[in-house]
Amino acid sequence: MYEPIRTKSVHSMAGSEADPRYPHRSREEELDIQLAGHLSALLAVTDELGLDTAADRIAVQVARLRGAPPARHAGHRRESPAALHRRAHALAGRALVVAASRADTAAAILAAERMDAHTAAAAAEPVGPVSL
Repeated sequence: MYEPIRTKSVHSMAGSEADPRYPHRSREEELDIQLAGHLSALLAVTDELGLDTAADRIAVQVARLRGAPPARHAGHRRESPAALHRRAHALAGRALVVAASRADTAAAILAAERMDAHTAAAAAEPVGPVSL
């Protein structure tokens, strides 16, 4: 009924060895890069919020993943604290997903703690101008 495949798949690499002309990374290396990126973005927002202790903890994880200390955020966008907390919560959520998929307990715990902290802070912040 079906004819067997007689040629090699176009989706597989030619030969058993990967071509040395192209960079190849393992899944773990790709997840490390992705997690470090999410944590770096979270670090920038955390620095902007002025949460020094939390930022230092995030910086330690970024340094562990990248092998070098991260650049710290110097500028401010003048966004409302509530908006910054919402953005930080989303970034921490992304970091948590990647940390869980690579079984990085330390980063997952840190991301979950930051999510909780930003949820509480966003709930405590006023959303907009208060009318009396």
